[in-house]
Amino acid sequence: MLESALGLLSCDLAIDLGTANTLVYATGRGLVVDEPSVVAMTKGPTGVVGRVLAVGAEAKRMVGRTPGNIVAVRPLKDGVIADFEVTEAMLRYFMEQAVGRRTLKHPKVVVCIPYRITEVEKRAVQESARSAGAREVLLVPEPLAAAIGAGLPVTEPIGSMIVDIGGGTTEVAVISIGGIATTTSLRVAGDAMDEAIISYVRRRYNVLIGERTAEQIKLTIGCAAPPPERMSLVVKGRDLSSGSPRQIELTGEDTAEALQDAVAQIVEAVRSTLERTPPELGADIIDQGIVLAGGGALLRHLDDVLREATGLPVVLAEDPLRCVVMGAGECLERPELLKRVAL
Repeated sequence: MLESALGLLSCDLAIDLGTANTLVYATGRGLVVDEPSVVAMTKGPTGVVGRVLAVGAEAKRMVGRTPGNIVAVRPLKDGVIADFEVTEAMLRYFMEQAVGRRTLKHPKVVVCIPYRITEVEKRAVQESARSAGAREVLLVPEPLAAAIGAGLPVTEPIGSMIVDIGGGTTEVAVISIGGIATTTSLRVAGDAMDEAIISYVRRRYNVLIGERTAEQIKLTIGCAAPPPERMSLVVKGRDLSSGSPRQIELTGEDTAEALQDAVAQIVEAVRSTLERTPPELGADIIDQGIVLAGGGALLRHLDDVLREATGLPVVLAEDPLRCVVMGAGECLERPELLKRVAL
């Protein structure tokens, strides 16, 4: 009876520690946390950050709107930890959200990481998770987790191609027999798209907009190519000539022009990966097609651009935003699979 109670009070976790969002999967319960990777903290007169005020969605609402004594930060940059202490605080909060404070055991944690990060960056992830309360930390490459979450036959001797476009990185990988045969990692993804929109609006309209507004533009009318139908959105910013607030109307054509460099780099990464893929695996991709995952995969007409550039079938994963964490969760539920894909 006691063992049964202990089992109910403990669970293991799979974490997609993303630049933009953090998602947590708990064994036996499924997805339990889906929050922005943002922490709001107090700031002293010397600039030293102190007490955590908010984490996740509540903290994200403060971005760009905090007074001088509060700072809202994103502790991950380009898919890796930029601020160790803030990442630890964020992880601790999300893990407590997932397992509850009443748990009697520290959880085993599987964390998804970009494939080509350094050993130092890997250790930073492991130490952050341990400091946040994990008893054991295993690392799984994001492209593999995304492919598993997308339902691709990663353990079979068949070539599968995944393009995972997250907040900080885009990872293109050809996978076969539980391993990565060919890969390209690119630090151009959702955040770079937001920055490109900010730069375009400043250059074209002489108006300064913030990160949240740029993200809203991307989500509402963002396009990888000029759309066949007219799309528009009225946005507000600061006129750089007068300093006064000003509103302008942006169109889908504007976003396509703003994002053309970022999209071109993603297309080139896919082409480069295909060029380095062994012929047998390349032949499988002709049949299997290219699968898009991650939040950036939702950019309108990106699949059309890639289809035209490669001549291959391109499909969007069923749940692109959650592919990585659901794949990591499946690894956690299937120890034999986790043994094959963990680093």
